Amino acid sequence: MWKEFKEFISRGNVIDLAVGVIIGGAFTAIVTSLTTNVINPFIGLFLGKIDLSNLVLKVGGATFKYGAFLNSIINFLIIAFVVFLLIKAINRLVKKQPVKAVPDQKQVLLEEIRDLLKDANQK
Repeated sequence: MWKEFKEFISRGNVIDLAVGVIIGGAFTAIVTSLTTNVINPFIGLFLGKIDLSNLVLKVGGATFKYGAFLNSIINFLIIAFVVFLLIKAINRLVKKQPVKAVPDQKQVLLEEIRDLLKDANQK
């Protein structure tokens, strides 16, 4: 069982995934800081409030923290946009390999039958 686990954990995909998760966590912290410390105060200038996370709506005994929800939406949009830009840049750097035409199996079989019939008729 240890050998199987060692093989599983040492495969490239698992290690790449682990690195991606770690970098993603660090990147999320950066984007959260950007949203909280730069973007929200800028938006707050137009709304008359500096901190969006304090925006709440109280209905009866319930408190809806829609400001925190807005922060999460802004964070998501920033992360999605940066990931889009990264993938776009990587696609430009990676050379596209020419796609080799894979012959259709039916076509190959038909050609073999044709060749066999042609050889049989010539004898």
